[in-house]
Amino acid sequence: MPKTVQCELCPNGCVMEEGQRSRCRARMNKNGRLYSLVYGKPCAVHVDPIEKKPFFHFLPGTTAFSIATAGCVLSCKFCQNWQISQANPEDTDTYDLPPEKVVSNAIRSQCRSVTYTYTEPTVFYEYMYDTAIIAREKKLRNTMHSCGYIREKPLKTLCRYLDAADIDLKAFSEDFYERVCGGRLKPVLDSLVLLKKESVWIEITNLVIPTLNDNMKMVKEMCGWVVKNLGPDVPIHFSRFHPHYKLTNLPPTPVGTLTAARDTALEAGLKFVYIGNIRHEAESTFCPKCRKLLIERIGYFVKQNLLNGSRCTYCSTPVPGVWS
Repeated sequence: MPKTVQCELCPNGCVMEEGQRSRCRARMNKNGRLYSLVYGKPCAVHVDPIEKKPFFHFLPGTTAFSIATAGCVLSCKFCQNWQISQANPEDTDTYDLPPEKVVSNAIRSQCRSVTYTYTEPTVFYEYMYDTAIIAREKKLRNTMHSCGYIREKPLKTLCRYLDAADIDLKAFSEDFYERVCGGRLKPVLDSLVLLKKESVWIEITNLVIPTLNDNMKMVKEMCGWVVKNLGPDVPIHFSRFHPHYKLTNLPPTPVGTLTAARDTALEAGLKFVYIGNIRHEAESTFCPKCRKLLIERIGYFVKQNLLNGSRCTYCSTPVPGVWS
């Protein structure tokens, strides 16, 4: 009699018959056991500026050894990396890169961290976890860019080796998550609260999409939730949408909308609010007290870093982050 298995990694909770795959395409029921189809087989391997993740308060000016496999736990209509996130593992070109090789290559490339990114790291959880253990032993930091759609137990286990997470908070709306992403908002909020509780450095990215999540009332509610549940020091990145995947009918986000979102976030009490995917003065970090320029960025390039350790050079106000 065929044995069914249930994946307990993400809120999708996929139940698979023999030979079936999970929704993320990266896991399969083989003879009644759940197998990863992507372990040690990344389809994307790059050395990136840490600012590209984006992390602006975590080791600025350093590089991150970045890896991803095929697959994703969500199906966002606006996905920027849909060619690999919505693909089967066998339909991508992969590298033979077990955890030990990831770490040795990161060290050889003079990276300060390993970043699990591009697609959704949850789908290659075991690969990420094993790599993170070795990276920590070799004094490398572990960071991930994630949609945060993961269950409490695996996330809490990962937090033992995770130094920073940039979470895509795609909208502050259950309806948006259901219609546009095929998921739910609450598990993402729960993940953010858990990461904060486990002392993982958090940054948040919100891709602002015209007509879908660019309502300033929603932005205000989202930022109010962040201040109340995570604190005012969490950096948030409002990122410009460009027509992609299934949303090529929408225009790029107007700069005025991004500016309005930033103003709304600052009014809600957030101290570090950035604008991304476009050249803008709000790419740079300013002291929350005296407003002097502290880290000047042009795209992913740090032009100058004027921090004095972890403080403002001019007024000595502490600037939260991981700076060394």
